[in-house]
This record gives sequence, C-alpha cells and structure tokens, in this order.
Amino acid sequence: MDVSEVAARFSSLAEQTELLVALYDPEDRLFRANHAFRQAFAIAEGERPSWAEIMRRNHGMGQGSVISSDDFENWLASARSRRGKLPYRAFEADLLDGRWLWMTETTDRDGWMLCIASDITSLRAEERELRRDRDLALKASQTDALTGISNRRSMVAQLDALVRRGAMEGRPGSICIMDIDFFKQINDVHGHQVGDAVLLDFTRRVQPFLRRHDCFGRIGGEEFMLLLPDTGLLDAEAVINRVLAVIRDARPLPEAPGISYSCSAGLAAYMAGDTSQTLYARADAALYAAKRAGRDRWESR
Repeated sequence: MDVSEVAARFSSLAEQTELLVALYDPEDRLFRANHAFRQAFAIAEGERPSWAEIMRRNHGMGQGSVISSDDFENWLASARSRRGKLPYRAFEADLLDGRWLWMTETTDRDGWMLCIASDITSLRAEERELRRDRDLALKASQTDALTGISNRRSMVAQLDALVRRGAMEGRPGSICIMDIDFFKQINDVHGHQVGDAVLLDFTRRVQPFLRRHDCFGRIGGEEFMLLLPDTGLLDAEAVINRVLAVIRDARPLPEAPGISYSCSAGLAAYMAGDTSQTLYARADAALYAAKRAGRDRWESR
C-alpha cells in the first residue's frame, strides 16, 4: 500500500469515526472537519468558517456548545483568551443536544490546531459535576471577571513561557503594555459604569487584531498586557499602530457619542539574557515615555 492509499484510508476512517475531529489553520479558520464534527456544529461540507463564527452562529441557532454565561461576547472573549495558548489542552464541554464531550486541542508551533472530542456522557452525574466544578474554578483563577479576558496571574505565566521560548529555542517575541489615557477622569466625570463600558469596549476592539496564539489580558485597573509570540519589534509596532487608530475613533456608548478615549502603549522585544522582569520593565518604561510624550501613542525600548 503506497502513501496515497494510506492517506486515503486515514481520511476515510476519520470521516467515519464517532469522534469529533477538526483541523484549524493558524488564523483559527476551520480547514477540515469530519462528519461528526460538522453535524455537531451545523457546518456544511467544504465550509471554512472561523472558530468564533462557528460559536456565534451556533449560539444564534440555539445549538452547539452550552454557553455558561448570559453575556455571549464576554464568554467568547474568555474562551479566546485560553484557546491555542498551550501546545496541548484538555477540557470538558456540554452540547445543547445533551451530550458531554472530552475535548482536546493540540497546537503546533506554526499555529495549526487539531481538535478531537469524544462523548463521555455515560459518566456518572456526580463525577460530571465534580469535573465541571474543577474546570470552572480553573477558569475563574485565570480570567478577569469584568472583561472575560486573561487576568494578571495568567498573563505573567504566559510572559514566563514567552521568555523561556526565547532563551531555549531562540524564538522572537514582543510584549506591549497598554494603558487607557485619563481613565480616572472618565470615572470621575461619567461614573464607574461608563468606566466599565470603556474597559469592555477596549477589550472587544483589540481582540480582532490578535492571532490565536497571541495573549491578551487585563493586568490591573486600566492597564492591559499583549504578548506577541514569534513576532519582532517591527511587526509588533504595526499591530499597535492599528490598535491605536481603532481606539482613537471608538465611541464606547452609542447613546453618548460625545464620549471617546485613547490609549498609550509601551513595546519591547525579547533580547538574549532577558528575564520576565527585565522584559516587562522595558515595556513599562516605554509606556511611561509614551505618557510623558503626550499620550495616544506608543514608544519602544
């Protein structure tokens, strides 16, 4: 049997298996999925939606994954903050048709992701509840409650990982610290509810610029961290230029179009010998240089 025959046999078996199997490209767009996966998530053969499009469409149709939140966009932001950030991840997921799945995600260094899910509905109810509580507790420990994206603890761990990859594999990586300008004034003049709306608006506007393996989190107050693995300083600058332009034109409250805001950013790229602390310190110094230079801009160190 030659290689093409083996490949055809593999494809045939993957299509027939009851396991849900899907391959996503580095842009998190579905590249290929078997019948079981397409059926569970209402995807036509040959269709190539992004993962976010699949989730949003299924939510609107009342099928697919159970969304454990009244705020779909917050749930989506939270899920994206964990998706594809590790070489391997396993977790449980409920489907609205009553099935309970054991999901695995395997991601290579180029960003391709293989997802495989098996049906574990037959496990005892008490065991399911215990495992669900464990997953919820883990998610809470890594997630910012307001925005749904990663919290400081999670981002520090991801920064450590970026520095390890740089030290051990020579891979580039950049960090950006972003701070919403005059945020205290926004709270003082308009109230904390408007301040919260600005934080949520900022989060939602930044996310479309991110690749699946980028990491984005709120690390305190109005301060955010963005990690760009396998990205040098010039490419990171291009990303931040686009972010600043979008934020500059943002109007977070449709009912109050006069309210706008901007942000400042500090960039730094990994250099040989860097620790997490030295890399963060350079980005933080660059942020304050941007603030001193007039805000609504970025600086690098």
